[in-house]
Amino acid sequence: MSNVRYDGVAEWYEGFRPALKPDELDALQRLLGTGDGRCLDVGCGTGLSTAAVAELGWSAVGVDLSEDMLEVARGHGLEVVQGSGDGLPFGDETFDGAVSVWTHTDVEDFSAVIRETARVLRPEAPVVYIGAHPCFVGPHSLFVGAEGVPELHRGYRPSRRYDCSAPGVANPDGLRARVDSAHLPLDGFLNAFLEAGFRIERLEELGDQDYPHMVALRGRR
Repeated sequence: MSNVRYDGVAEWYEGFRPALKPDELDALQRLLGTGDGRCLDVGCGTGLSTAAVAELGWSAVGVDLSEDMLEVARGHGLEVVQGSGDGLPFGDETFDGAVSVWTHTDVEDFSAVIRETARVLRPEAPVVYIGAHPCFVGPHSLFVGAEGVPELHRGYRPSRRYDCSAPGVANPDGLRARVDSAHLPLDGFLNAFLEAGFRIERLEELGDQDYPHMVALRGRR
C-alpha cells in the first residue's frame, strides 16, 4: 500500500502515472465487473483504480496511508480514508468486493494486508489484484520499459526491500529512484491469498509481449 514514503511525491506521481494502463483497466473491468455494492480499494494512492471501480457501478471507497496521495484523490471527488493496509479502519464483513493495484511492491507485510482485506469482505465477495509480475520485476530483473527480454541477476528468492542500487532498477527518473520497493517471489505472493482463505479463481499474465511485467488475479472470500 502506498505509505508515508509517498508524502512529498504526490504531485510528481500524478504526472508520472496519470491513468491506469489499458491492460490494467481491461483486467479490472473483466475480473471485477459491474456491481452495486461497496468495494474497497486497498492502497488507493491518487485514486486511479478507485475511480475505475466507481465507473463500474460500485460504491467505491479508497484507503491509503499517504495523506498527500489522498489529497489528490479527494480533489477528484473520490471517497477515501486514511489508514494502513495491515490494520484497515473498517469492521468485519463490511464490503462486497475489494481491489488492490500495485501494492505488494510497496508494503512491509503483504500477507497481513491480504488477511485484513479478507476480514473486511463478506462471504463470497471477490478480490481483484493487479501488480508487478514477481518473476520479471524486482531487484533481480533489469526489464527497462517492460520491453524485450529481462536481464536476470541473483537475488530472486529472498523477500526483501530494495532501492535504486539494485541491478533491477535502471531508470533514474522512475518511481523506484524516489521510493524504495519490496520484493516477493511468486510463491510468497500467491500464498498470501491462499493463507488468508481466498480461493484463486483466475490468474493472468497481462499483455502480449514475450515476458509479462504484470499479473492479475481474482480470488473469492
